[in-house]
Amino acid sequence: MQDFWLYFQLGRDHIADWKGYDHILFVTVLCLRYLLKDWRKVLVLVTAFTIGHSITLALSVLNYVTVSVKWIEFLIPVTIVITAISNIWQKDFQFKTRFPLIYFFALFFGLIHGMGFASSLNEIGLPPGKFYTSILSFNVGVELGQIAVITAVFLLIIIPQRNRTWYRRLIVYPFSLLIALVAAYWTFERVFY
Repeated sequence: MQDFWLYFQLGRDHIADWKGYDHILFVTVLCLRYLLKDWRKVLVLVTAFTIGHSITLALSVLNYVTVSVKWIEFLIPVTIVITAISNIWQKDFQFKTRFPLIYFFALFFGLIHGMGFASSLNEIGLPPGKFYTSILSFNVGVELGQIAVITAVFLLIIIPQRNRTWYRRLIVYPFSLLIALVAAYWTFERVFY
């Protein structure tokens, strides 16, 4: 139980201590657009994202998937830029079944973010014989941190402004543009560091 609590705290702190600032911006940019329209869509998006990052977190820690940390650190802000631009563009790419492609993007982007989580977890290491417990507890900590971010965005930004006709024009577009610019800067910076 002590190992479970330790790795839970590490996962939670990865978000709470702003080590996961890029993850926070990704979740925020998802929320800005969709939480107002349909919280169930956000639930599906976050679940798809969670499934994606859980898969690559486990596979990366087990060394079944190895990608250079430099590539992952480059790709994570790219996922944020793409998501933020889709908020500004306001298009849900859809299949003929009317199933929004954004769900697949969330799953795919989760795969990329999971490898970033794995690099953080690999720095700490896992206790022998406690792989599943450690991965599960780390992931639960990350998810609770993510829920805290979604709740904060909802309470501080979306609820107070949700009935405003200018919500998209003055909240979604500018915040998404700002997040896209910050993530684009990180992308550029990570190419040359």
